[in-house]
Amino acid sequence: MNRIRTIFIRGLITLLPIAVTIYVIYAGVLIFENFLGGLIKVLISEDSYVPGLGFALTLTLIFLFGLLLNNLISQTIIRKLEETLKSIPLIKAVYSPLRDLINLFSNKNGKGLKSVVLVKWNEEGPYSVGLITRDSFEEFPRLSQEGLVAVFIPFSYALGGNTMLFKRKQVELVDIPVERAMQLAITAWVQADTYEKDLTLQGKKSHE
Repeated sequence: MNRIRTIFIRGLITLLPIAVTIYVIYAGVLIFENFLGGLIKVLISEDSYVPGLGFALTLTLIFLFGLLLNNLISQTIIRKLEETLKSIPLIKAVYSPLRDLINLFSNKNGKGLKSVVLVKWNEEGPYSVGLITRDSFEEFPRLSQEGLVAVFIPFSYALGGNTMLFKRKQVELVDIPVERAMQLAITAWVQADTYEKDLTLQGKKSHE
């Protein structure tokens, strides 16, 4: 019975991340496919529609839009459009946070997730691993004068986190990539490889 349990758990912890990754990619492809796919089916007969055409055209549209942004005239038009969107109260409430979030993770103009830090909450601990998102506050000069930095602390086993302000003396730079820090935080620092070794040892003992 222990051996069956060990084999099942080993298969689960190996298959589950693969299945979730495939599902996320599949869902992303469907989103791109449906973005223009429905419009194309209206313009042409549904029998003539080739699956994947919406996905291909969406990627092409994104690429062409990126090319337009390299043109000074296009950049001016897009900037004016963004300013217009930000001036409309309801649209601003949705558009501005989304734009800031995308800029955060795209590291545009060096204003993205900057450094991995170890945060010391008080003299005795505890500690948290976080990501510096801002180290200057033009809107709140007092925060900059007090030497505060904004640190994003991810949740474990969930997408999201809290952004909190800490004094610089409370944060210590950690020399690891941002992606690795996010991985550790989201998985609650669980080491799957170590757990698999423990399962293997348990399986050998039960087999003996």
